[in-house]
Amino acid sequence: EVLDALQELTRLAVQQATGVRSRLMLDVAGWRANRRSELSALGTEAAKRVLETGEREALAPMTPFERKIVHDAVAALDGVVSESEGVEPNRRVVVLPA
Repeated sequence: EVLDALQELTRLAVQQATGVRSRLMLDVAGWRANRRSELSALGTEAAKRVLETGEREALAPMTPFERKIVHDAVAALDGVVSESEGVEPNRRVVVLPA
């Protein structure tokens, strides 16, 4: 939450200085890069379990940034699809057989 708040403040400062809304992503001490790796692995592992069992799997609620990474990881495997369900802040990724 702190990183997201710092990122939004940085975006607002850039917008005020330049007049252009930026899409910058702030990372402190590699936290986002590590989180991206963890989420990608989570999506791949969930997709493999769904392929093995044929059962849908709902993951824990995540932010839009986190869900996008999981969706991308699931999309890399054949035989499974993913979708988001629920309402913020409890929106989650569900992995399903294709």
